Order: sequence, then structure tokens, then C-alpha cells
Amino acid sequence: MDDRWPLAILVAVPLVITAWGIHYYVEAPGARVRSALHPMLRPSGSIGLTLGLIAFACFLFLWAYPLRKKYRWLAWTGQVGNWMRVHILAGLVVPLFAAVHAGWRFDGLIGLGYLSLLLVAVSGVVGRYLYVRIPRSRSGIELSREEVVSERRALITRIAAATGDDPAEVEHSLAADDKSYLGRGPLDTLRHMIADDLARARAVKQLKHRLLTPRAGVAPLERREVAGIAGLARRELALGQQLRMLDATRAVFGLWHVVHRPFAIMAFIAVVVHVVVALLMGAVRPF
Repeated sequence: MDDRWPLAILVAVPLVITAWGIHYYVEAPGARVRSALHPMLRPSGSIGLTLGLIAFACFLFLWAYPLRKKYRWLAWTGQVGNWMRVHILAGLVVPLFAAVHAGWRFDGLIGLGYLSLLLVAVSGVVGRYLYVRIPRSRSGIELSREEVVSERRALITRIAAATGDDPAEVEHSLAADDKSYLGRGPLDTLRHMIADDLARARAVKQLKHRLLTPRAGVAPLERREVAGIAGLARRELALGQQLRMLDATRAVFGLWHVVHRPFAIMAFIAVVVHVVVALLMGAVRPF
């Protein structure tokens, strides 16, 4: 499931509206009320309110993902991995929709609520980075060490069969730093994760270059075949990284939960208070 297109579309909507109404958004509050766009772009206007409702619906949906993880009887609603992807997608677009709904002005309680949303979104990006570094099956279930080792062997065998190389040679070419991540602090662990990501990208690039370089007595591979082999290599390298850092990643991920939850709760309180106040003050008429 490719998340890039849905994310691009959802991000494009508020950005296009912002570009269209940029002259309105840069005006002072007193001047906005005289603009022809004010009935549409103000927070309670036709466009502003619609974006606010979308942001609020996405924000409420964010709280459904923890329920899906906690209660197994909700398995009929889909795999945890798919829920995670939609959860991240919603978390990334909520601040953008909320910003356009607020007319790109963040005063008082709105500013506090928006800051909370931004903190949740930023911490969510970090959480996603950590989440994918814990080895999981396609359904999102965490793999055991034995399952990871078994899958890595299978991947090396497939790469060797596709390239015609000896499995031992393939394993050696994809060998990476085997130093443990244990004993490192959270920030140091993240720094080494990023460095490891860059090293894996270089290893795959070198593999593709070698496979595309003509070799005596070896039939040339098509680019599509090389791309498939590179995909297998990325998976094998990723599993190797995940296995090396598994305990450290779990520790940092646990710390991340401690930080992320207060931000999420603070954002929830601020958003709910904002909605209730808007209803009580008559700024928004319930349907």
C-alpha cells in the first residue's frame, strides 16, 4: 500500500486553498472582514468550517488506532499495519487543515491547541521512524529473532539465485556493522540509526552498480531485474539493522510513548475545549 499519493492529495488541498486566498491570509484581522473572501475563508465560513470539520474528524480518528491495537476483537476492522499507516497520514495532515481553518492565525487557546497538534505531529514522525525499525510481518505483528534470521537467509538465497552469485558472497557484500546499540542514550541511538540508514542506502547503490556493470561470462541483467534484486537487498539490510538494534529500539520506543502521550492528551483537551467554546459562543451552528 503506497501512502504517498493519498498524502500528496491531502496536503495539496489546504495548500491550494492557501495559495488561492493568500491575499486574505496576509491581511490584518480588521481588513479581512472587508474582503470578498471573508464569508468563505473565515473559521466559521463555508471553506474554513469545512476544513475545520475535516481536521476535527481526522483528529478524533487518531484516537481509534490505540483502540485497534489494544482490543483483539477489532481485528475485523483491518490489519494493525494498515491502521498505523492511516493513523500517521491523519496525524500529518491535521495541523495543515487546522491552520487553514484558523486562517493561519494562532492566538490564545487556538495557539495552545495548535502548538499541541504540532508537537503531536512531530513526535509522531519520530515514532514512525522507530516503529519501522522493529521487524514486523506484513500484518504488523512483531517478528521474533528466529523469524528475522530465517527471513534474512531466504532473502540471501533469492538474491543469490537472481544474480548467479554464491550465497556466501552475497552475504559478505551485504554485511554491515555488527556493533550492538545497547548502552547508548536515546539521542545517540537515533544518530546511529540515521547513520546506519545512509550506510544501507550506499550498499544497495553499490550492488545495483555492480549488477549493471557488464561482466565477462555473465549474462547482463535488465534494469527491472536489478530493481527487484535491490528491493530484496534493502529488505535484507533492513532486517539486519533491526536485529542489531532491536533491544535499543524497544527502549527508545518505550521512552517515546512516555513523551508522545502527554502531548496527545494536551492536544485532545485543547481541541475539545475549542470546539465546545465555539459552539457555546455561537461561532458555529451545529448541523
